[in-house]
Order: sequence, then structure tokens, then C-alpha cells
Amino acid sequence: MRATASVDWSAIDTVFLDMDGTLLDLAFDNWFWQELVPQHYALRHGLGTEASKALLAPKFRAAAGTMDWYCIDHWTRELDLDIGAIKRAAATAVRYLPGAEEFLRRVRERGKRCVLITNAHPETLAIKDERLALLRHFDAGYSTHPFAAPKEHPDFWRRFGRAEPFQASRTLFVDDSLPVLDSARRFGIAWLRAVRRPDSRLPPKETQDFVAVDGLLELL
Repeated sequence: MRATASVDWSAIDTVFLDMDGTLLDLAFDNWFWQELVPQHYALRHGLGTEASKALLAPKFRAAAGTMDWYCIDHWTRELDLDIGAIKRAAATAVRYLPGAEEFLRRVRERGKRCVLITNAHPETLAIKDERLALLRHFDAGYSTHPFAAPKEHPDFWRRFGRAEPFQASRTLFVDDSLPVLDSARRFGIAWLRAVRRPDSRLPPKETQDFVAVDGLLELL
């Protein structure tokens, strides 16, 4: 039996939320990197799509978990493609996960400080905000890039805590990445929840020992 996902809201002052796979459907990003970018790379370099995917796969694996993986500038240089322009042209496909926007409204009604923390490049955050007016729901929004470390790395949390002071014991953090949640747990954040269905097209994923939600409304 799954542990209850609901939280004691009287014990929480601050809510940290991931963007892609927590608030926004990761189906877009998976499609973008697994299908659309390989198509553009194939056209740019005179390849078939499957050959393009085969060439890109080891590049993507090598960058996983680093700032380069999330960096538009890195992939623009590495692939000789204007990743920002491709993403902006495709942004009409960006969607909230079911219930996410309602959850944001209701958390704000509870008077909690609501903060977006994403590993996405600042340009990606801007594109998605232009599409959905996402940041209007938040007291503050941060890309990890100015902190020179992703959420997976302990350096991020130390640096972030100086920019956005918070009491870890009274903070809720929701993310779809288990390495990110593990890093937050080591930093001392008390209330942690994992998203089981970051991509609406795929079945629920395993969340190890983290209490999980299929959707954010389960937290209320």
C-alpha cells in the first residue's frame, strides 16, 4: 500500500516546485529531445533519423546529470543547431500536467511562499513562461544555471539558500527526479514528494523510498 501523499500544511511555510515533469508534462521534453532534435540534426547533417538518434544518444548520456545537459547554449554549440529557436517554435505543445495549475492557485490561497526551481536553462524557462504565464503563480522563480550547479549537486542547495533563505524543516519540495530529491533530503528538506507520472503518456515510475503522487492535487 502506498504511503499517504497528503502533508500537514500547518507545518509548512515554503513550497518548492520543479517545472518539467512536476508542473509541466514531460511528454513535451521527451518528444523534443528524443524525436524533434534528432530530426533537425539529421536534416542539418544529411543523415537518416535513426542514424541521427544513434549518434546523439551517447552525447546525451555523457551529459546527463550535469549543467551541460540542461544548457541550450551547450547543445547549440555541440549540435550546430539553434536549440532555442527550435524550442520556441515548438512551444505550443507545452502543457501543464493534470491538476497542476489548480494546485498552484490553491497553494497560494493557503498563504504559502511558492518558489519554482528548475534545472532548465533560463531561456527555456522564459519560453515556457511566455507560453503558459507560469511565473505569475509564484513568489519567485529560479533556474539553477546562475548557481553553476544542478539540483542534483549539494553545492546548489548551499548557494540557493543564500539567495532564497528558507527553513528546511518547514519546506515542501516536489520533483520528479530521484537524484534531485535525494540531494534535497541530504540538505535537510523535511517534506519531500516524488511525481510518479512526469510524462502523461507513460505508466507510473518507481520512486524508491520517496512518498509519491500521481498528481499534485493529491497533496491537498
